[in-house]
Amino acid sequence: MELDKIENILEKYFQGETTIAEEKELKEYFSSPNVAQHLEQYKPMFGYFSQVKEQKSTQEIPLKTKKRNVVWLSIAASVVVLLGIGTFYFASQKTTTQVVAQSELGTYDDPEEALAATQKALALLSNNVNVGIGSVQYIKEYEQSKNKIFKQ
Repeated sequence: MELDKIENILEKYFQGETTIAEEKELKEYFSSPNVAQHLEQYKPMFGYFSQVKEQKSTQEIPLKTKKRNVVWLSIAASVVVLLGIGTFYFASQKTTTQVVAQSELGTYDDPEEALAATQKALALLSNNVNVGIGSVQYIKEYEQSKNKIFKQ
């Protein structure tokens, strides 16, 4: 009868349905010298559990504090912030010099140089206006031709 009970508890054990009292009963049974022949294969497993339970660890576990990680993290964050500020400052200086360069466009300190640049600009404007006036002459000829054709 006891063998059937042990086999039932063992089956429940492998399904994960045993209570602590039943597990204790299994450990006691497998640590005793009179284990059934067909259950001998489970004896080392339960013997191991008993051995491990009695073992005490003498090894020290080093506790690492996260303070060191925090220091490195704060240094990295500081570097990122400084790089961001430097990039912003460099970009704003670049745009400031571009704005200054654009605002100085067309200004001259020497009056003779300003006169020469103005004359050059006016000559370019005059050439373009003359091209436009030439086109207007063709339009006048077209108008005259049209009037002659449609009056007849």
